[in-house]
Amino acid sequence: MDLPSLRAILKIAERGSFSQAARDLGVTQPAISQQVGKLETELGRSLFERQGRRVTLTEAGDKLRRHAEQIVALADDARRIVTDDGETGKIVIGAIPTIAPYLLPEVLCAFRDACPRAQVEVHEEVTASLLQRCANGEIDLGLLALPAERRYLHLERLYDEELLLVVQASHPLATARKARLEDLQEEPFVLLDEAHCLSGDIRSFCLRKRFQPVTTGRTTQLATVQELVALGHGVSLIPEMARRRDADPRRIYRSLDGVRPKRTIAMCWNPDRYQSKLMKSLISQLRRLSPSP
Repeated sequence: MDLPSLRAILKIAERGSFSQAARDLGVTQPAISQQVGKLETELGRSLFERQGRRVTLTEAGDKLRRHAEQIVALADDARRIVTDDGETGKIVIGAIPTIAPYLLPEVLCAFRDACPRAQVEVHEEVTASLLQRCANGEIDLGLLALPAERRYLHLERLYDEELLLVVQASHPLATARKARLEDLQEEPFVLLDEAHCLSGDIRSFCLRKRFQPVTTGRTTQLATVQELVALGHGVSLIPEMARRRDADPRRIYRSLDGVRPKRTIAMCWNPDRYQSKLMKSLISQLRRLSPSP
C-alpha cells in the first residue's frame, strides 16, 4: 500500500470514473487500473463496483477511503512542514467562476511581488466541488460566495458586494431616474445555470421581494450573460467586481432603488491541514486587497 495508490483511490471515489481520475492525476487509465488492482489483490477485497456509467466504493473501499484521506493529508503536511521556508513551494487556489477572473488577478500580482519564488496553481470550480476539494486537501485556499456548507472547513467573510442591474444601452431603464425591481416584472432574465450560486442569490433576493424573474436563457459563463444582455436578449444582475472590468458601451449598469441585492465574498480552508508561511501570506493579501464593505 503506497501513497500513489491511496491518491488514486481517493480521486476515483471523488470523480466516479477511472478515466476522469487518471486525467486529473496525469496518468493513463491502464496505470490507475493497475494500481487499484494491485491494492485489491493485497487486501483481498474489491474496492469499487460499477453502477451504470459510474463506479462507486464498496463497503471495503469506503473503509479504506476514510483512512486514506488521513494518511495522504498527514504525508502532504509532513512534506510542507519540512520544506516550508516561506519563499518557495506551491499553493493551490480554488475560486468560483464568478470570482476567479475578477478578484484573483490583483491578489496574485500582489502575492507574486511579495513571494516571487512561489508557485500558484488556480482552479475554477463551482461551489460544491470547491468545498469538497478544499476539504480533501486538493485545494489549499478557496474563494466563494456565502452561504456555503462548512464541511469541516473554516470560512472567513471578506466583504459584501452589490449585485447591479445590467441592461442594454438602448433599454428604457438605462436612462431612467430610478431602477426599481417592480420595473422588471415583465423583463426576461439571462442567468447562469443552476450549478452557479449566483443564480441562487438572484432568485433568493427576488423571492424575498415577492418577484419571480422570467428566465429566458441560461449559460455557464458570466461573460456570456453580459454579451447576451448587450444583444438585447434580456436583463440580469451582475456582481460589482465584473462591472469594474467591463468598458463595453453596449451595456449599462444601475443600482436598484431601495434594498439592493448583494452577495458575501468569503475564503475557506481546511483548519486541520498545515498552514504554510506562503499560505498565511496569501491570506493576508486577500484581507488587505479586498474592497471595504
